Amino acid sequence: MGLTGRPSYTRRVVRPSGERYTHSHDEVVLAAHARRTAEEAAAFLLPHLEPGMELLDIGCGPGSITVGLARYVAPGRVVGLDAASEALSRARALAASEHMETVELVAGDVYGLPFPDASFDVVYAHQVLQHLADPVAALSEARRVLRPGGYVAVRDADYATMTHHPRHVSIDRWLEIYGAVARANGGEPDAGRRVLEWVMDAGFEHTVPSASTWVFATPDERTWWANLWTERIGVGTFARRMLEEGIGTAEDLDAIAAGFAAWAAHPAGWFAFIHGEVLARSPA
Repeated sequence: MGLTGRPSYTRRVVRPSGERYTHSHDEVVLAAHARRTAEEAAAFLLPHLEPGMELLDIGCGPGSITVGLARYVAPGRVVGLDAASEALSRARALAASEHMETVELVAGDVYGLPFPDASFDVVYAHQVLQHLADPVAALSEARRVLRPGGYVAVRDADYATMTHHPRHVSIDRWLEIYGAVARANGGEPDAGRRVLEWVMDAGFEHTVPSASTWVFATPDERTWWANLWTERIGVGTFARRMLEEGIGTAEDLDAIAAGFAAWAAHPAGWFAFIHGEVLARSPA
C-alpha cells in the first residue's frame, strides 16, 4: 500500500544511459534549493490553482516549493517526488514542521512515475528538464498521469542568458565549464529556450509560454551567489566529473573562486539570467 493507504503502483523505468544529476545533493545544494518559494518559482501557475486540486511536484528537492503549492490547493493532495533520499528527508522534515498533512513525499523516477493514469490535476517541474537526457519522455509521463484538461507547468533556467558586470574572464570560464559538464551528464543547460518545444513535442495543447528573471545585485545577493557557486563546483560530483572528462582543472576552480569574489565585492556588481516557463493543458 502507498503512504496514504492507496494501492501502490509501479512502472518500468527506462532511464537514458549516462544521465547524471549535475548539481549533486551536497548540503550546499540542498540549502540553496530550500530557499525557493512557490510565490517566486511558480508565479505563472498560481492563478490557475484552486482548492481541492491534486498536484504532483516532480523533482521536488527539499520541498519548499512543494509545501508552498500545497497551501494553494488545500485540502487537495500534493505529492512531491524525487529520486534522491537526501532531498526527500529534508522535504519530509519541512512538511512535518509546517504540519502539512496533505503533502506526501515519495521516491520515484520522472521516466516512470509510480501513479496510475489520470491521477492529478496539475504536474509541476522546476529546474528539472535541464538535467534530463530525454525531457520529452518525462513530459509524456507527466501527461499520462494528468487528468483530461489538467495543467503541466515547467520552469527552467537558460545558462546562455547569464550576464554579469563587471566582466570577469574566470566567470566566463565557469559558464563554459558548467555547460560542458552538464552536457557530459546528458543534460541541456540552455533548457529555458527549449521548454516550449519540449512541451509541444510531448503532446500538450493550449501552451502559454512566459519568462522570468533572477537578479543578484545587492551586496547580500552578490555574496550569496558568489559563495554558492564557489562551493558548488568544488564539491561532489561536479568537480569529479569535470576532472574525469578533462573539461577543467583544479587551477580553473581556484580562478573561478577568485573571480566570483572580485565580482561580489564590486559595489555595482550585477548578475542576471532568464528562466523559460510554460503552462499547458493536457488534451481534454
